[in-house]
Amino acid sequence: MSSDHDTRAADALGFSRWWLVVAAAGMMAVVGPYQYVWSSLRSPVARHLGVSSALLSTVFTLFVVFQAGSQFPVGWWRDRHGPRGICALAALLAGGGYVGLAYATTVWQVYLLYSLGAVGVGIVYTVAVNTALKWFPDRRGLTSGIGTMAFAAGPAALVPYVRATTGPAASDGAYVSLLRNVGVLIFVVILVGAFVIRDPPEGGSTPRDEEDALTERGKQYTWREMLRTWQFWLMYAMFVAVSGSGLMLTEKIVDYAGHLGLAAFIATLAATLLPLSSAVGRLILGEASDRFDPVYTMSSSFVLCGLGLFAVVYFGIRGMPAIFVTAVVVATFFWSPKYTLFPSVVADYYGTENSSANYALLYSGKMWGGVVGGTVTGVLATSLGWNQTFLIGGVLAVVAGVAALALRPPADGATSDRPQPDETTS
Repeated sequence: MSSDHDTRAADALGFSRWWLVVAAAGMMAVVGPYQYVWSSLRSPVARHLGVSSALLSTVFTLFVVFQAGSQFPVGWWRDRHGPRGICALAALLAGGGYVGLAYATTVWQVYLLYSLGAVGVGIVYTVAVNTALKWFPDRRGLTSGIGTMAFAAGPAALVPYVRATTGPAASDGAYVSLLRNVGVLIFVVILVGAFVIRDPPEGGSTPRDEEDALTERGKQYTWREMLRTWQFWLMYAMFVAVSGSGLMLTEKIVDYAGHLGLAAFIATLAATLLPLSSAVGRLILGEASDRFDPVYTMSSSFVLCGLGLFAVVYFGIRGMPAIFVTAVVVATFFWSPKYTLFPSVVADYYGTENSSANYALLYSGKMWGGVVGGTVTGVLATSLGWNQTFLIGGVLAVVAGVAALALRPPADGATSDRPQPDETTS
């Protein structure tokens, strides 16, 4: 049934606001391989260059740093100038990164191209998530969940294709064609999305008049004002901790399965199901956060993620591959919703007018999470061992989940349109 928000958005757009979600999801789906396919692509790239895959171990960390670090300036620009021009730039960077990777001949070229592509991914990510926040104050969890779900689900179909196309017996021609075709697809889809996505008039969710705007939007925090609240810094620490544990799982699951002596098929299955589980978790728990208290949803999710990581270690050590893969699915299912739950809480606490810049600042915690999940856990795996490293990741997730229980809105924070827990209906 059409809501008042649907009607007001259609009046401003000339078409249903749900087409914005479709465009955002399409853009997110095609840039997802940068994060979720790299664990399957690293060895083929190293083989193509004739170097050890260890020389490419920092590529994933650089991706996370540039993808997360680019989002604040992108969000600041988008809140003031709109998404169209910056999306066109993303098409060039993200599409060109994959095309260029097909022809890279040195390690430094791979680092450069993947970093430039990561900036394009960062642009797409902040535009897509904040399109949901700006146009859907009544369905923030669901719509941001759709976009972030696409980011994880899009690469799922690509993982088996990459592993089959870039195996040890694959030709250089197949390798180049794969990367080039993916790059062209990325470019085209983002460019089309750039012509569809736009921002509401005067920010917010197209309120009917000034009085309605004040009722819906409450206090609209600037990023400087947000930084003066303790809630932001607690969420930032939680974001780093959960990012570190989840990105460790994403980047190292293939290597960990190999360390445990599990069959190559199990590693492929885990790497394939990981983005699928991530996608479903974002959608389901995003919808749950619209119906229930998002903070309690967040707390439960992170604790269960940590328990899932403990199970990955437990069943991996005991050589139980089916339950090992199930544990990977569970841990990922409850880790990934942080990309849906955090933007919803930021919009609830600080408003939507500056949501692109505000959430981008919180999302910058993924840079440090990437350092933890990539470089730091790589060092820990060497010094402490794989099992202990994955257990540490589980502890980080559980601690973040418990810490979430301390969150509450700022005293003069933005008014949320979401129903309170005792007002929720099925």
